[in-house]
Amino acid sequence: MAQMSGHREILKRRCRLVNGPLIVGAGPSGLAVGACLKELGVPFVILERSNSIASLWRNRTYDRLKLHLPKQFCQLPKLPFPDDFPEYPTRNQFIDYLESYAAHFELSPRFNETVQSAKYDDTCGMWRVRTTASGPETANRSAEVEYICQWLVVSTGENAEPVIPEMEGLRKFGGQVIHASDYRSGETYLGKQVLVVGCGNSGMEVCLDLCHHKSFPVMVVRDSVHVLPREIFRKSTFELAVSLMKWFPVKVVDKILLALSWMILGNTERYGLKRPSLGPLELKHMQGKTPVLDIGALRKIKSGDIKVVPGVKGFLHGSVELVDGRVIDVDSVILATGYYSNVPSWLQDTDLFNKDGFPKQPFPSGWKGKSGLYAVGFTRRGLSGASHDAVQVAEDISRVWKEETRQAKHIDHKTNSSKDFKSSIPLPWGFLLLLAKRIQKIHF
Repeated sequence: MAQMSGHREILKRRCRLVNGPLIVGAGPSGLAVGACLKELGVPFVILERSNSIASLWRNRTYDRLKLHLPKQFCQLPKLPFPDDFPEYPTRNQFIDYLESYAAHFELSPRFNETVQSAKYDDTCGMWRVRTTASGPETANRSAEVEYICQWLVVSTGENAEPVIPEMEGLRKFGGQVIHASDYRSGETYLGKQVLVVGCGNSGMEVCLDLCHHKSFPVMVVRDSVHVLPREIFRKSTFELAVSLMKWFPVKVVDKILLALSWMILGNTERYGLKRPSLGPLELKHMQGKTPVLDIGALRKIKSGDIKVVPGVKGFLHGSVELVDGRVIDVDSVILATGYYSNVPSWLQDTDLFNKDGFPKQPFPSGWKGKSGLYAVGFTRRGLSGASHDAVQVAEDISRVWKEETRQAKHIDHKTNSSKDFKSSIPLPWGFLLLLAKRIQKIHF
């Protein structure tokens, strides 16, 4: 008997049946799905590879970061930002909001669990998700766990891993080289000349922060970029664009935004910031490339405090050679080169995602795949896009869940009536009966 009990404990540790959907990722997207499911009465499990919610915001963002859009466009479903928060909440305020959000909906992710693989098992009609768990629950030892679930929600997001480009000679540069995800503030760069590779919102704001700490940033602009004022006539540029798109097509709205930007910012091409041929909204919709919302960096570029240079040809010891032949001395390098989705590294054999880890179908149709697979947080439309998908996913799962629960209750009623038997198992007895045929086909 003792030996059988031991075998049961081993099986319990290694294989877990999820009563409801399994959500991978406890960032804003995963929390939003969890909250919506909670409101609909659907049980679920959230897995998170780090030791806290919103690890990207907590551990990979710089201190001066604020939301680029007004808070009404960044709030998650079912719970708005506090009234006393500013229009553009700070990084710490947003983290506090996410903590309050998780507490309000009683969301309890399983931390320190990294998904190694996820594959749909045609034999049993279930998802099999294998993870490596560590932390206090496993006595800080690595343990393998397999989850078996009917629904799998991928909410690891667009920015799971930093992009580290291959650059000739970078290893022999000799100075500090970090990704923007490891940058916190310019305090340690006082008096240094810093090469910032990348001219998106992160690159621009890192350069601005370096200026505030009396450093000398040199920004590499390899491609064309749209720079827009964050506000136009004291109104959010994004909010203005949303309002205009109710009346005009995207191309017309782009022309209006570019005309207003030229009036406010001037001709950015004079400073090495060439605009793309497509308008900012059209480019965002077609390629997912976000325009820069300027909060002061352009003024520093115009004054010469931020130097703009073309692409990098290669690195030398203590210096960098540019594509135009110039060689400049730099003390440090910050790679503001963006992030990528890590979904292809662990999700196997699906038609929902492309090779880059994004849904093949464009917004608003990319949230649902086959066999109970869903995606949240891959719309390239920020937090508002993630919130939209979270609501859709939760409602879709809820419809199936309620129907299966109704059937389970019917079976449970028949079982109890005929046998006068009540299950001590926390899952509904009828639900277990419905799954029995599937589970017995799984080969462990």
